[in-house]
Amino acid sequence: QVQLVESGGGLVQAGDSLTLSCAASGRAFSSYAMGWFRQAPGKEREFVAAITWSGGRYYKESVKGRFTISRDNAKNTVYLQMNSLKPEDTAVYYCTADRGDSGTYSNIRLMGRYDYWGQGTQVTVSS
Repeated sequence: QVQLVESGGGLVQAGDSLTLSCAASGRAFSSYAMGWFRQAPGKEREFVAAITWSGGRYYKESVKGRFTISRDNAKNTVYLQMNSLKPEDTAVYYCTADRGDSGTYSNIRLMGRYDYWGQGTQVTVSS
């Protein structure tokens, strides 16, 4: 079982920045595809960003240019740097891992691809 531990959420003002971190257990982190999803109250969980084992990056269109996903394999950690935050970014953010990373990415934005999930961290952006 892979354990994912998230940190970095909080309450900020519109226009501020936050960086979320997700530390993963296991020796095979470098082979995982990693992702971030978010879920706002009353809404479906939605894809935010993902990064493959080889460093390919994918983003939700509404965060592209504002958010950056990255990984540090030496630390078994994935990050989501969020700039220019907007009230509509308010949600619980979930870290997720695809242990296999098949190398095919047509489903990179779908929850069903991923094997493990973190507990979620709350991001609240005030207007």
